[in-house]
Amino acid sequence: MSSERNYALVLGASSGFGKACTLALAAEGYHIFGVHLDRAAGLAQVEEMKAEIRSFGVEAHFFNVNAADADRRKEIIAAIKAECSQHENASIKVLLHSLAFGSLLPIIAHKPASMLSQKQIEMTMDVMANSLVYWTQDVVSENLFGRGGRVFGLTSAGSHRVLPMYGAVSAAKAAMESYIRQMAFELAPWEITGNAIRAGVTDTPALRKIPGNDVLIENAMSRNPFHRLTTPEDIANALKLLIKPEAGWINGTVIGIDGGEDAVDVSW
Repeated sequence: MSSERNYALVLGASSGFGKACTLALAAEGYHIFGVHLDRAAGLAQVEEMKAEIRSFGVEAHFFNVNAADADRRKEIIAAIKAECSQHENASIKVLLHSLAFGSLLPIIAHKPASMLSQKQIEMTMDVMANSLVYWTQDVVSENLFGRGGRVFGLTSAGSHRVLPMYGAVSAAKAAMESYIRQMAFELAPWEITGNAIRAGVTDTPALRKIPGNDVLIENAMSRNPFHRLTTPEDIANALKLLIKPEAGWINGTVIGIDGGEDAVDVSW
């Protein structure tokens, strides 16, 4: 990978898409800064993941904090800056946002207590969309991003489709895509691109939290031309293509990685 020392910063690194993409980036020679939020019961799996990352000959720096907490973000940025300062030609080349935490309640309900509150809507938007902006701002402001860098946000078909209980998350995904378009324009002077990756329906812990997920899985499998779900590895494989220099002209777009699922409207 030349004399450069390249790092990837992954938000939501310990499960689902984030985990698969983190391992793929490590296999490509990227040192990893991973931000995750796990309880004590899940930390053993995180340690196993860190060992796997190191087996590729790269370093794994993990932070078990709320990525949407401004103070924790500042602390991590400071730690990243300290790490990069110890090496020549060290910089972040990939920033991947894969945070999946939001409120799954209806916007409108017969009982006010059963519908989304202002606090829940704002929390969902902050975690799943706004945080991408804040992390990108800090990485750029601290001159940690390398030329030819990539910013990716994970989105879903829920950004433009209606699903039960998905209103707050849908709005956040739509905002994420809008932020990506704007940053694709504003990051160009730094030779950094921004794109959203729209994954197909994937059996992840985040999906299992959506009410009626069994119906979503069944519909996706019947609609998908390949009659299977997307996997985290499908997304990781696509990411390995998108980080190549040859993909440097792909910018400001939503890239569907779903086997054609979103293009099909009915089951067949």
